[in-house]
Amino acid sequence: MPSAVSSSPGAVAVLRFGRLAAMGAVAVLILIAGVWGSWGTAQHVMLTKGREQGTIAVTRCGADTCSGPFTPLSAGATARGNVVIEKTAAVKKGQTYTVVVKPGTDDVVRSGPAGILYAWVPMGGALLLASVVVAGGLRLTRAAWVMAGAGVALLTAAFATM
Repeated sequence: MPSAVSSSPGAVAVLRFGRLAAMGAVAVLILIAGVWGSWGTAQHVMLTKGREQGTIAVTRCGADTCSGPFTPLSAGATARGNVVIEKTAAVKKGQTYTVVVKPGTDDVVRSGPAGILYAWVPMGGALLLASVVVAGGLRLTRAAWVMAGAGVALLTAAFATM
């Protein structure tokens, strides 16, 4: 019995192109969101020229933040009695960390290799998520494995340095 539905090669090509365009757009959007989420902190850690650099001796920790006195290490930096750093698993009361002050605030972020890697953690997650879209939606398994490997390497390096 003949089939009631027939598909032309042109319709198949259009659907295939539509799938590739949609999944490509989703993957790019995920990667842009990863860069956007990381850049808010990474810009302060990576572009340190002209920024106040120093150390924080953590004396108090609350639910979301820790604080302590700021001791300057760079020229032009001023000592502060109290600056605030985001509380993470790697920030502990009684420890001293090298930091960079966010301009115009009393907020600081970790500097050095640990700070750079921690700032790019959202990008590592985006690479992992986008690799699933690239493998499943675009059917580019090698590229997906490379993206997933880069994401795992970034997250592992951040965990190891913190």
